[in-house]
Amino acid sequence: MLPQKRLLTNADMEIWDRSQTQADLLNFLKQLAKSVEGKENTDYTLPISQPVESMMKLLHKVQSILFKHPVVKDAHSSRFGKVEFRDFYDDLTSQSKTLLKECFPSLTDSQIEQLYVYVDESWGNKQRIDYGSGHELNFMCFIYGLTSFKIFDLERDATNLVLKVFIQYLKLMRVLELQYWLEPAGSHGVWGLDDYHFLPFLFGAYQLSTHKHLKPSSIHNDDLIEMFADKYLYFGCIEFINSVKTTTTLRWHSPMLDDISGVKKWSKVAEGMFKMYEAEVIKKLPIMQHFYFNDMFLICPENVSPPREHIHDGGEEDECLAEGHAHSTYGDCCGIKVPSAIAASQINAMNKNKPLPFD
Repeated sequence: MLPQKRLLTNADMEIWDRSQTQADLLNFLKQLAKSVEGKENTDYTLPISQPVESMMKLLHKVQSILFKHPVVKDAHSSRFGKVEFRDFYDDLTSQSKTLLKECFPSLTDSQIEQLYVYVDESWGNKQRIDYGSGHELNFMCFIYGLTSFKIFDLERDATNLVLKVFIQYLKLMRVLELQYWLEPAGSHGVWGLDDYHFLPFLFGAYQLSTHKHLKPSSIHNDDLIEMFADKYLYFGCIEFINSVKTTTTLRWHSPMLDDISGVKKWSKVAEGMFKMYEAEVIKKLPIMQHFYFNDMFLICPENVSPPREHIHDGGEEDECLAEGHAHSTYGDCCGIKVPSAIAASQINAMNKNKPLPFD
């Protein structure tokens, strides 16, 4: 059976919150986070295993597909997502099963049938041309699936799955976000940690949790941001946010990050980030209603709603228009369309920095 969506109601979420599958997934993410405590981005484990190299090969192939679909329309035509993203998405999803077989030849056909949906959903939504923490979660579920199928060994690979694989995925997503002006997935994303991502802040806080000198308040120091952006995920995210927001202060464009910077220790930030990820992503219906359960490694808890099909094409069949679809919370999948801050900053540059009423 193909992966299916099963969390459709608040009652489903109560069952999900008590499930072993949720506990196992959170434990997997905690293991990855703890594997990078005190490590810089380049402190990956040597030798790099063949499965990690295979994952890097897969990401390289996705990048090659991306480069085949440049934006060709007038960049002034819209402040919202670029429709060429749909060509990239169609090209990638038409090849995802083949790519999995090429990069991981030991996978069986049934295992590929369980995995490919998570690959497809890792890059954003085709219809809405947006991206958010739910898509990011799909990428982690893909890694979790490969771990469940004994491709990855966490004792050997955990650190490299963050410092090699996830960082490369993040770099690739930044290219997608910049090239296609992907919109934040949900009308409240702009008031969260980041318009798009959550996990680089979580992993980044764990990296810094044992640092003797840097403090959470250091993210307000431009010199320190420049110095450490390539060394720590958290500082890299702050640099990226500052580069695409058209207002000048963190307090104005990212108030949650500004509030977190008042915490005294990175270890407390790390602890809080994990709790927030659990509360704002894993336990939020507007995100988890899009979550896929399968027969092999993300087992659906009993007594939840009947399955909803995997929808690729959107249009009139877009699940966000379906009856009972949940909206309007942090990290939401839909709701009011929000122009990309990337779009605003690039249009500002085209207009010789004449400000637009959007931050």
